[in-house]
Amino acid sequence: MNEDFSKKTLWFITGSQNLYGDDVLMQVKAHTTEVAMSLNESQNMPIKILDKGIVTTSEEITALIKAANNDDHCVGIIAWMHTFSPAKMWINGLRILQKPLLHLHTQYNRDIPWSSIDMDFMNLNQSAHGGREFGYIMTRMNINRKVVVGHWKEPSVKNEIAQWARVALGWEHAQSLKVARLGDNMRDVAVTEGDKVAAHIQLGYAVNGYGLGDLSSIVTQVADKSIEELVAAYRNDYKIAKQKLENASFKSALHEAARIEIALRQFLDERGCQAFTDTFENLTGLSQLPGIAVQRMMNDGYGFSAEGDWKTAALLRIMKVMAFGLEGGNSFMEDYTYHFEPNNNLVLGAHMLEICPSIAADTPSCEVHPLGIGGKAAPVRLVFDVAAGPAVNASMVDMGDTFKLLINPVDAVAPQEALPNLPVARVLWKPHPDLKTAAKQWILHGGAHHTCFSQNLSKEQLVDFALMSGVESVVID
Repeated sequence: MNEDFSKKTLWFITGSQNLYGDDVLMQVKAHTTEVAMSLNESQNMPIKILDKGIVTTSEEITALIKAANNDDHCVGIIAWMHTFSPAKMWINGLRILQKPLLHLHTQYNRDIPWSSIDMDFMNLNQSAHGGREFGYIMTRMNINRKVVVGHWKEPSVKNEIAQWARVALGWEHAQSLKVARLGDNMRDVAVTEGDKVAAHIQLGYAVNGYGLGDLSSIVTQVADKSIEELVAAYRNDYKIAKQKLENASFKSALHEAARIEIALRQFLDERGCQAFTDTFENLTGLSQLPGIAVQRMMNDGYGFSAEGDWKTAALLRIMKVMAFGLEGGNSFMEDYTYHFEPNNNLVLGAHMLEICPSIAADTPSCEVHPLGIGGKAAPVRLVFDVAAGPAVNASMVDMGDTFKLLINPVDAVAPQEALPNLPVARVLWKPHPDLKTAAKQWILHGGAHHTCFSQNLSKEQLVDFALMSGVESVVID
């Protein structure tokens, strides 16, 4: 991804009260600065943490939360109760809170100083019950939040905060995300439909439809020089057999695919859209279904889903933002067919064309094959296998009165045999806890056939995203 997230921040605030006197508050402030600096030094922390000091009154708390709400760079708040901060002071601020909140339940000292501990020490270090007071008021007010417990120097604690920071960044991005639907939903399909207004209200992103004529008019205007330059990139970046490059129909398909990619990028960028859908049933003005174009654009960070499935396209874009800078990738995916060998049940994940090369195990092969449906010319696509390793599948579905996020950890495995007659990108996986349980629970919970496949995000992060969104999450594990 080429986006710059360097200006995004988390605000670190510490709760206390004026009961303890200036000397104690000075120590609390110093400890706050030290903890914030230490968290910032974590190698896993994706964005900067700003030390916003201590708050001791309802007025200070409310003013700080107002400021966080109005700061476009602030994606969330980390709150620590160093001493006892009476919770009624937090009510007015929490009532207007619009940013995700992480409650860090820690204390400055790691160990009890057995030989020297006295009441002065106890008055200063009250996180153990100060955090419970803070937790009570948030539960009473139904405030969704993340709670991280442990000493602030522990790598596991820092990593939990860093992983949550990525989720907060994804949620913040969702609030301005625009999804373009090129054509309508695949005809007669239920799960890819949904309430776009409800999604805008609940999840933040806007979904709008566009006719294929708007795109095809740009396709016809793409300059030949731009097409030649992109075809050269195809030849440089992917495996292409020499004899194919000498084939006139292959070269023609490659040039047409490049023309579509250039136009598609221009179309979306002009409208500020970072996610999109299409459908093979509506390709007016296009000679082939976009294959390599969609794959390359996903690799660059665009969200995508096929057949008009805007929920999956939006979720994929958000997951790509959450995972920026990490090894591995995130892709549009579909459970395509099963392998029911006893004691070795597997799922073959694929789609007609559009699997993101960010998850490829090796350099993809650029190929042209008939699609079999849609009635258009044979499209260009990238063909590859996916490396073995842990992953997770996620799907956002509209249940009519609410949204639901289904999450299933999986283990990708290497193909058992070659697949010479299947010219699409594909991945084999074993669902947790097993295929029979996972498939049954997915179906019972109304999960979609389209998913987002991630090599670098965890089920916990996706649960945290659902919590920020205020939607139900179901983990099948």
